[in-house]
Amino acid sequence: MSENFPGQRSSSDSLPVPREWLGSPRLPHLLAALHDRLPREQAIAWEGVLEQAIGPEDPELSRFAFAQPAAGLAEQLGTAIRAWAAECPDLPGAALSLAMKAIGETAHPPLAQPVVSGPVSPSVPARLTSGIALEVIRSASSSLLISSFAARDAEAIIAEITDAARRGVQVDLLLEETTSAARAFVALPSDVRVWHRLSGSGVLHAKLIAADRDTAVLGSANLTDRASTDNIELGIILRDPAVVGPLVDHFRWLISPQAHIMRRSNA
Repeated sequence: MSENFPGQRSSSDSLPVPREWLGSPRLPHLLAALHDRLPREQAIAWEGVLEQAIGPEDPELSRFAFAQPAAGLAEQLGTAIRAWAAECPDLPGAALSLAMKAIGETAHPPLAQPVVSGPVSPSVPARLTSGIALEVIRSASSSLLISSFAARDAEAIIAEITDAARRGVQVDLLLEETTSAARAFVALPSDVRVWHRLSGSGVLHAKLIAADRDTAVLGSANLTDRASTDNIELGIILRDPAVVGPLVDHFRWLISPQAHIMRRSNA
């Protein structure tokens, strides 16, 4: 990836701009979108870099941006830096850092938010599949329900599931048997329950991660490394118990003995 400093043009300058941005400052919208996307640890790090920056030309800003491995994040940070340079170059970085902190103190997570894999544009304040999947698993306090058609090369997911099981979370994995998805999870603790669909004309194709009964991410991405990073995938994170609760109930019914739809692997 070539490094584009604030005064340079990059491919992100030609990305579609939301209608409400036309004729109005972009920087506030960009800062809000970054807050929605960045995990808390990265947001704190970004606030620290901003606080020390004299202005948008500070090279530490670009160094921080292009050190980010998440797909599209460097470009999104770069777009914010260029908007700063274009709209209010005399504003010190400490002011932007304070604005980011204020957003964090007053904002409430939206009940529904897009989740994507692959290229990310500034058009939609989306979260990355790779990060949000780990956050949802990490947030589980009593139960974790995961469904996937395929699974492989998911070491980070496996590590988070292992930690969840060790802290007493009941974990249920609903996996498609024809793809051998269960092989990816052979190292998980024995109390993690794995479920397969009984023989029939269809397959288990749903992709879902539900923590307790209040937070869930669902979409097109399987539990694979490519699906969470390189592939163009689309999903949504739900933080509404009124929606997530019935969704969890449906999958709990699927694995119930009376439904005769799923069977526990090796049980």
